[in-house]
Amino acid sequence: MIKLILTLALFVCLQAQDDALEAFKNKEYEKAYKLYVVDAENGDSNAQSALSYLYFNGYGIVKNTDKGMFWLKKSAHNMNARAQYDLAMAYLLGNNAQVDKKLAFTWLDSASDLGNADAQYNLALMYYQGDGVEQNVTKSTQLLQSAATQGHKGAIKNIGLVYMQNYQFDEAIEWLEINANDGDANAYYLLAEIYCGKEKFVDAKKWAAKAMEAGDVKAGELWKKYDLKSY
Repeated sequence: MIKLILTLALFVCLQAQDDALEAFKNKEYEKAYKLYVVDAENGDSNAQSALSYLYFNGYGIVKNTDKGMFWLKKSAHNMNARAQYDLAMAYLLGNNAQVDKKLAFTWLDSASDLGNADAQYNLALMYYQGDGVEQNVTKSTQLLQSAATQGHKGAIKNIGLVYMQNYQFDEAIEWLEINANDGDANAYYLLAEIYCGKEKFVDAKKWAAKAMEAGDVKAGELWKKYDLKSY
């Protein structure tokens, strides 16, 4: 009987959130607010996060930044990874809060541990730049790798360059070729440079040619320096 009651309660909670989301999509913001506030007050982290968004934007309720932050913090402390990321970015960028790099780092670190790719990417940037934390390129690379593996576009675009700077050329090639195949002209040149360094001139010629076609002057210099036309 207890298990049945718990299952029914969970179903009712999920149904309420589905109804709230549907109301939001239909721009029935007052209805969405009334549905979310019940679950939020009962401790549901997703509803708390959604309620914070409604308060920040004045959807279905009078805009109130303080209440928005209240519910966002509730959700973050309730181990909601997305809320932790949003709270971190509020502190990092000064959106609805005073800039506080230490708090931004704390919440990005927590959201990152929960697997949030956006948090991993932004935390990687902080480590890479030494922004609010001691510079640690190794840690930055690990975080970028994790985010890139999850498909984060910013991480995918940058991880190859960071690996290259760390002289991890095989790893760099893996990610740079993904970027190159997506039409990233800078990746063409970087691949040509790596392959020249590895004396794989046939591969270097392929990417240098594509880089030159894209107007990269440095690729032309590689072409002449290594006489790539002869390969």
